[in-house]
Amino acid sequence: MNHFKRMSAVLMLALVAVLAMGVMVPVMAQDAAPVGECGAEGYTGNFKSIEAVDELTVKFTLCTPDPAFPSKVAFSAFQIAPSEHLTATNGGGPELFQNPVGTGPYKLDTWTQGSEIVMTRNEDYWGDKALEPTLIFRWNADSTARLTELQAGTADGIDNVGPGDFPVVEGDANLALYTREGLNVFYLGFNNTVAPFDNVMVRQAIAYALDKERIVANFYPPGSSAATQFMPSAIATGFTPEVEPFAVDLDMAKQLLADSGVALPIEVTLNYRDVVRGYLPTPGVVATDIQAQLAEIGINVTIEVMESGSFLDAANAGQLGFYMLGWGADYPDATNFLDYHFGEGASPQFGDKFAEITAPLKEAAQLADPAARNAIYVGANTAIRDLVPMIPIAHGGSAVAYRAAITGNPHSSPLGNEAFSV
Repeated sequence: MNHFKRMSAVLMLALVAVLAMGVMVPVMAQDAAPVGECGAEGYTGNFKSIEAVDELTVKFTLCTPDPAFPSKVAFSAFQIAPSEHLTATNGGGPELFQNPVGTGPYKLDTWTQGSEIVMTRNEDYWGDKALEPTLIFRWNADSTARLTELQAGTADGIDNVGPGDFPVVEGDANLALYTREGLNVFYLGFNNTVAPFDNVMVRQAIAYALDKERIVANFYPPGSSAATQFMPSAIATGFTPEVEPFAVDLDMAKQLLADSGVALPIEVTLNYRDVVRGYLPTPGVVATDIQAQLAEIGINVTIEVMESGSFLDAANAGQLGFYMLGWGADYPDATNFLDYHFGEGASPQFGDKFAEITAPLKEAAQLADPAARNAIYVGANTAIRDLVPMIPIAHGGSAVAYRAAITGNPHSSPLGNEAFSV
C-alpha cells in the first residue's frame, strides 16, 4: 500500500495489495458509507465514513486526525475485505480465517490447525510471481527441536531461535542467522487497586530494587536491552531519552518500604503464563530471579503459573495484583504501546487510570508533527515512571535462522511482516 495523502482527518489510499493470500477481488466505486456518529454516546471508534472512490482508491474520513493511521491501515490484522465475503463468512471467526480472500502471491491450500499451513503460488497474482510453488509452515513449541529440524534439513528456516542457540547457529557454516530488533517490551504489572500495590511507594520500591541489566544479561539473547521506558527506543516517536529510569538502589527501595507504612515482610503473589515470547524467552527463570531480587528488600514472592488464556483474561479484567506480561508492536507508533495500555480506553489491567498519563497521551495522539508529539510524551513518560503502573524490564531481541544455501532471504521483520515470495 502506498500514496497516502493527508487532508485534515481525511486520508486517500491507493490500493496496491490488500491482503496476503487468496484471489483478486475488484472493488467498485461506492458512495461514502457512514461508520459511526462522531462523539455519539456508545461510539468509541474514529471512523466517520469509508468510501470506495474507484476500483483502486479508498477514502477514509476520521472523526479526529490520527498521525498513526497510515501505519494502522498497513497492519496485516486490519486488512480490507469485501463486505460480501464478510457476510458469507458470518463476519469473522473460523469461517473467515479458513476462507481468506485477497491479492497476494500465495493462496491458502490446506490448514491443519495446530500442525501446519500449506500455501500454493497464486498464478493470477498481479505482481512478480512467487519463486517457490509451495510454502509449508509447521508449529513446534520447542526451540531445540526447531533447530534440530533445521540442522537435519527437514526445515529450510525457523523462527524464534532459542536464546542459547544463537552461537550454535552462528558457528554452523551451513546455517545463517538473521536478528530482529526488539520492538517489544516485557514488564511487571501492578493493579493499583490491590494491596499493597495501591501504595505508590511500594511500586516505586520494587522499581528501585530490580536489576534489569542482570535479567537481560542472564536470560535474554544477543540484541536485547534493559528497558528504560515502556517504549522501545527503535520507535523514535514516543521514546523520550531525557526521561531516565530509576537506578538500582536497594537502600532507597528499603527506605521507601519503611516510609510506606506497609508492614514488613510483605507477602505477594506473582502471576505469569509459561509461554515463550520474544519479549520473554525464558519466563520461569525470570520469575525466579525477580523473586530472589525482591527478597533482598523484604518482599516475599509466591510464584503462580496460570494457563495462558485464563491468565490473559484475568489480567485484562484487572483481576491480578502483580504479574509478568509483555507487548510486541503491531505497528510502529507510540499509540500502539502507550495509548493501548495507559490511555483512556485501556483495559483495567493496571487498576485506576491517572489523568497525568491519559491527558497528554490523548493530546499527542492527534498531532502530526513528531517533535511536537515527543514534547508531550516527555510528560506522559515521566508520569508513567513516577506513578509506576508497571515496571518495564526488557526489550527482547530475537532471530530467525535459515539454511545458508537459501540466499537473498533474510526474512526477519520485527513486525512479523515476512515476504516469502522472493
